[in-house]
Amino acid sequence: MGDMATLRRLLPTVALLLLLSAAAPSVADDSSAMSDLRDAMSPAPSGWSSSASYCKWDGVNCDSSSRVTSISLASQGLSGTLLPDLSSLSSLRTLSLQKNAFSGAVPNLANLASLQEIYLDNNNFTSVPAGAFAGLTSLQTLSLSNNFNLDPWPIPSELNQSSSLVTFYAGNANVMGTLPDFFGSFPSLQSLRLSYNNLTGPLPPSFAGSGIQNLWLNNQAQGLSGTIDVLSRMPALSQAWLHKNSFTGPIPDLSKCESLFDLQVRDNELTGVMPANLTSLPSLKNVSLDNNKLQGPVPDNPNKIQLTYDGTNSFCNTAPGPCSPQVTTLLEIAGALGYPTTLAESWEGNDACQGWSFVTCQGKNVTSVNFSKQHFAGTISPAFANLTSLRSLLLNDNDLTGSIPDSLAKLPQLQILDVSNNNLSGKVPVFPASVKFTSTGNPLLGKSSSGSGGGGGSGSDANSGSSPSATNGSSVSAGLIAAIVSTVLVFLAIVLFVLYRFCYAKRKNTGIGKGKNLEKGKEVAKVNGMNGHGGVQSEMHSQSSGDLPVFDGGNVAISIDVLRQVTDDFSEANILGRGGFGVVYKGELHDGTMIAVKRMESLAIGNKGLDEFQSELAVLTKVRHRHLVALLGYCINGNERLLVYEHMPQGTLAQHLFECEAMGYPRLTWKQRVTIALDVARGVEYLHSLAQQSFIHRDLKPSNILLGDDMRAKVADFGLVKNAPDGKYSLETRLAGTFGYLAPEYAATGRVTTKVDVYAFGVVLMEILTGRKALDDSLPDDRAHLVTWFRRALINKENIPKAIDQTLNPVDDTLESISKVAELAGHCTAREPFQRPDMGHAVNILSPLVEQWKPSSQEDEDNYGIDLHLSLPQALERWQADEGSTSMFNSSSLSQTQSSIPPKPAYFPDTFNSTDCR
Repeated sequence: MGDMATLRRLLPTVALLLLLSAAAPSVADDSSAMSDLRDAMSPAPSGWSSSASYCKWDGVNCDSSSRVTSISLASQGLSGTLLPDLSSLSSLRTLSLQKNAFSGAVPNLANLASLQEIYLDNNNFTSVPAGAFAGLTSLQTLSLSNNFNLDPWPIPSELNQSSSLVTFYAGNANVMGTLPDFFGSFPSLQSLRLSYNNLTGPLPPSFAGSGIQNLWLNNQAQGLSGTIDVLSRMPALSQAWLHKNSFTGPIPDLSKCESLFDLQVRDNELTGVMPANLTSLPSLKNVSLDNNKLQGPVPDNPNKIQLTYDGTNSFCNTAPGPCSPQVTTLLEIAGALGYPTTLAESWEGNDACQGWSFVTCQGKNVTSVNFSKQHFAGTISPAFANLTSLRSLLLNDNDLTGSIPDSLAKLPQLQILDVSNNNLSGKVPVFPASVKFTSTGNPLLGKSSSGSGGGGGSGSDANSGSSPSATNGSSVSAGLIAAIVSTVLVFLAIVLFVLYRFCYAKRKNTGIGKGKNLEKGKEVAKVNGMNGHGGVQSEMHSQSSGDLPVFDGGNVAISIDVLRQVTDDFSEANILGRGGFGVVYKGELHDGTMIAVKRMESLAIGNKGLDEFQSELAVLTKVRHRHLVALLGYCINGNERLLVYEHMPQGTLAQHLFECEAMGYPRLTWKQRVTIALDVARGVEYLHSLAQQSFIHRDLKPSNILLGDDMRAKVADFGLVKNAPDGKYSLETRLAGTFGYLAPEYAATGRVTTKVDVYAFGVVLMEILTGRKALDDSLPDDRAHLVTWFRRALINKENIPKAIDQTLNPVDDTLESISKVAELAGHCTAREPFQRPDMGHAVNILSPLVEQWKPSSQEDEDNYGIDLHLSLPQALERWQADEGSTSMFNSSSLSQTQSSIPPKPAYFPDTFNSTDCR
């Protein structure tokens, strides 16, 4: 009994010891794996000290049980060969090792059921072990792009276990083989980027009905092949890059792809006539068709999208317009055959009697078509009946299906018709006795078939041998069955369509597949609008960017969780600045890309705040220019509104001019200053070129001029606003704090014109020249207002060296340049608007003072798809029509402003003198 009592007393202790011993290995396992991982890297990551707990290492996060949940070491300059197996880190959710120099095999991550994000792109890995990605049931992002040294590897079949996959990037990663047909396993897949590999074979049927929005399969070494018909059944598709492959056949009807904005199919072997409705798709902005074998009319372009079709195409004319009737008919015939390449290569021009293969003419009329033994598939087109001079039609020894069209029996001059040795079926039309008709080798021909697809008619079957009564009875029975079957199929189709639309709409509303309700830490986005460079990134840029989301000017929705993570929950330490509508935060994406997040203050979200938000979305996602800060995306989170811009790492011009010491910036050189001035002038000039200038607000002051790494400037604070009925600017409060930059006429009329902008630009020039603020209450009254003081100094040019920033210390040639800019500043701030130049004049004055900038390619030009022949209200109405929205602005208010930019008046002085000081 005593022994039993002792045992009972010891049981709790034994149980506790057992529990502790069971728990210990999990901590030890992560400790050992993390220690081994550190030792495998060269050099060891910063902050990964062996004396500190691995949970405190830089870039490592752990849960409450000290299990590692994320490892983030992007862009750390690390190398080495990673552990062959990381599968012991069973709580790992994020692995970010991109943009380093790791080599050897990709680590085995099999069966890490919690793993959601894998970023291994931009490294030097040499192989992908079989099974490395098996059992990743929570995986959402897999990025392996730009691993140029990988041995050839196929897309792993085990990826079909990752049913939550949203993003798969493996461009420039030596992927080979065919695209597996398992994409139906990924209901949430949005982005598939596999450019610059060695994929072959066709597009998989499982693309159909998928949620893929962003599809990059361009530049395969040997080329993907087959047709691109599956695109027509991808309703979520917004961007398709299929260029530089070996796709054949026609461009399908893409009318169901209502979000498609970018279609790149150049440098393939596509044939046939472009669908007439392609360039009228509501969201389409960019199409490249160059270097294919397309036929028919030159594509019409009613919406003025960015459309190219040069090179090896064989359009019938050089400008939009219909082809000749015979050419139109023969192309319709080719269409029934799937537009064979052999026809596309020889059927050129607008005269079928000028060297077209397989066609014989008498005079200008086609009299013979000989398609014998060409291995053509498809059906016999009823359009043959339009060739009324046709005497001989040879279609024998092909793979034709369907029926013989009744219309062929009505050809008035037909003498020979040979359809032998095909797979034709259905009834045979009754041909006149004068027609030599040969049809042997078609075992189904002459038999009733509900599947005939060649447009055959209902004429009696001269060769069937069936009695009329038997034929009629059979027809009634077959017709009844066909009607019943058709009714059932139609009913089922309607039910399935309704269910699909319901599920799709529900998924859309809940954010699945649209990038609005994503897990924390993902930069997955829905692109609804136009991307940069008219929607087309350069191939070099697209492949060197680490396959980031497409932040190229599209209407990109980003989840609040993503923005909270990348800004460290909107940390005070990440504040870049404060404005009239909120605070701007610095953020960093997983790959190191910096962004600026403008978060509206809750008190500012009244009607004006919402109007401002809608205005910026309406225009900034469309307007692109190298000297305007680009809007990358937005977030709507309840009543909260956020805008995501590109980050300009060198801060504002104001910080460089007025806060050099406090900000730790060196003083700007004169070359830097005049370059900045030119950049600003070009940006504002472009805004003015949009014509309806009173609808664009530009708050020009140094704090709204941002600088990049190369010290090139971009104008930040501009957008579109509604004019009040009296024509006044609707955002007077925004300008209340910028009095020193406002032209005198604004105080009396409230009208914002280009001349108001020119005045503000002149003030900025004065600040650049002097290093002084527009208003400085710390100075005596006669010097506090910069414009008044500086214009007085300009009366005598000898005063200029004393008025400028003394840190410039100009030499003679620099002083000449400074004097020209000072003179321009005086012109720009003239009291009367008509005395001020336009921004084009300012650009012309500043350009010779700066090394001339030239675009590296046509894609770098300014308008990025904006049609400068339209006024801004017209462009906005077109954008709204494209996007199905007319809620932001009404046509009556848009029509109240002037539509032209006044040139520099003839009487405007070329030099500055004292009479301009009045």
